[in-house]
Amino acid sequence: MDTLLISTAYFPPIGYIYALNHNSNVLIEQFEHYPKQTYRNRCEIMSANGKLSLTIPIKKNRQIKFFTKDAEIDYSTPWQKLHFKGIESAYRNSPFYDYYEEDFKTYFNNKEKYLLDLNLKILDTLTELLKLHINISLTENYIQENTKNYIDYRNTIHPKKSALSPSVFPEALQTYPQTFGEKFPFIPNLSILDLLFNMGPEAPEYL
Repeated sequence: MDTLLISTAYFPPIGYIYALNHNSNVLIEQFEHYPKQTYRNRCEIMSANGKLSLTIPIKKNRQIKFFTKDAEIDYSTPWQKLHFKGIESAYRNSPFYDYYEEDFKTYFNNKEKYLLDLNLKILDTLTELLKLHINISLTENYIQENTKNYIDYRNTIHPKKSALSPSVFPEALQTYPQTFGEKFPFIPNLSILDLLFNMGPEAPEYL
């Protein structure tokens, strides 16, 4: 069976979790040259003003190119407080916000040094809540594109790409009741937080 090769992600989009749920063996790339403006340090939620991006600032590295595993989080601004307030404001009136709030609050108080470590801990919580039975490991070296026996999604799930392929990510595009749904049309492939806070225990079935 082919192994899913995927990037790390901060509170990943639904398409990312859908891909994990349909591949029992998963490798997360840590030896790529860290790219900017991706889901690696960004998640997208539904706010009262529409789609809102929450981005973790990364410390400037002396090297122009550095590995994803070496990306350090910058705490010089209160981004944790701002992210938590943004999520709380967006979802406090959703059906299941109170149900999951405590599961995620710790990630806005503790200070992980590396982005990859933070994302992996968040992913552990998500796989437990969503009851995903998958084997997740980290790459031991960089895997070249088009390598046999890998399903390479490292650059497939990207915020700059306007839409996901319905044939590849069907569940990521299906509608469900969203907060502020009376105000805005359905937005697909938001952070998995959007699905959890709105669907609760039915989220695994949706995936």
